[in-house]
Amino acid sequence: MAEVIKMPRLSDTMEEGNIVAWLKNVGDKISTGDILAEVETDKATMDLESFQDGTLLYIGVKEGPVPVDGVIAIIGEEGEDYEEILKASEAEASKVPEEVKTTEQAAPATSTVSVPPAPVSQPTKAPQAVPMPSMEGGRIKASPLAKSIAAEAGVDLSRLSGTGENGRIIKKDVESYLESGGNGTATPAMAPIMLQEEVQYGDHPISQMRKTIARRLSESKFGAPHFYLTIEVNMDETVRARKMANENAEIRISFNDIIVKACAAALRKHPAVNSSWLEDRIRINQEINIGVAVAVDEGLLVPVIRNADAKSLTYINQEVRGLAGKAKKKKLQPDEMQGNTFTISNLGMFDIDEFTAIINPPDSCILAVGSIIQKPIVKNGNVVPGNMMKMTLSCDHRVVDGATGAQFLQTLKSMLENPLKILA
Repeated sequence: MAEVIKMPRLSDTMEEGNIVAWLKNVGDKISTGDILAEVETDKATMDLESFQDGTLLYIGVKEGPVPVDGVIAIIGEEGEDYEEILKASEAEASKVPEEVKTTEQAAPATSTVSVPPAPVSQPTKAPQAVPMPSMEGGRIKASPLAKSIAAEAGVDLSRLSGTGENGRIIKKDVESYLESGGNGTATPAMAPIMLQEEVQYGDHPISQMRKTIARRLSESKFGAPHFYLTIEVNMDETVRARKMANENAEIRISFNDIIVKACAAALRKHPAVNSSWLEDRIRINQEINIGVAVAVDEGLLVPVIRNADAKSLTYINQEVRGLAGKAKKKKLQPDEMQGNTFTISNLGMFDIDEFTAIINPPDSCILAVGSIIQKPIVKNGNVVPGNMMKMTLSCDHRVVDGATGAQFLQTLKSMLENPLKILA
């Protein structure tokens, strides 16, 4: 019997998905585990997997946005009449129960609520095929797993030919290339112009990610009463400690790693700052899960470092690097962006001295970190050079009062000016 494939909810904030490309055509035989299409959500681009065998009878939307639970395809037996089931599904989708909408609007925006697993898969092995060119419209066709392995190994995917469906590069292709010492299925590199992003002036459609960022930040800014506290920190001792830690070290920690660790330690001493507003109650979170804002082409993603207070600086470094790399490729999974209890936004690497950030729900605070600047300071009655850094804490006044936020910043300042306190 024909089965309707609907747009799944792939993240807690997703309201619609954008069909980027179909990897199957109407009339194609489908097996369980086959990748049907690439779907862009508000946070990542994911593969849509088939969970049944049959023939692809119908494609609802070739490219473009589809609301959650909207009909996108029908799979059944070859030649099967699917018109009745299509009409029934479209009629059902057109009358979305008002109580569902009301429930969604009334539900508190808390990332501690788990999202049910959606029918999205990690890449599966595709049937073998004759190697084909893996570029389509300037886009490299490769599975997320193949892209991840290639990125870690520093392999340029444009140099590979894929043996997956329609020339798609799969895990086996990258592994074969690496095993052959870079001489396996390589093809001549594409012309540089194909790999360079050019500025396209004029109007551009809004991506699912940008829509969600706009909605969530507007709700946060105009729904939560923000106030701001700024403090300046002498980073001399942190600079010295980092330099010593990185001498002959395989993993070089960054200032941001130290700030993440210091914030986690300070939050343990000030649990009221590690809290969430849930409309009818305030939750003081036991776990300290720190979101680290990562800039991507289409906006901002916030991967989460869980239990940051229990992790070493080197572990935090590796985790932040790994998650940031996945964020830039839009390959973060929903669970890697949920559960945050506090967020850090660091623009110091862009020579920004000081700024304010909008709170990332359901957090009650976000820390905006500026650059470390050498400037004259007074120390023991003498004017000496100092490495100074400004931090601004944005607070939700419904949860955190001025004194509470100020005490947290004092503790954080003390830890950064005396790094050994982070370990105490």
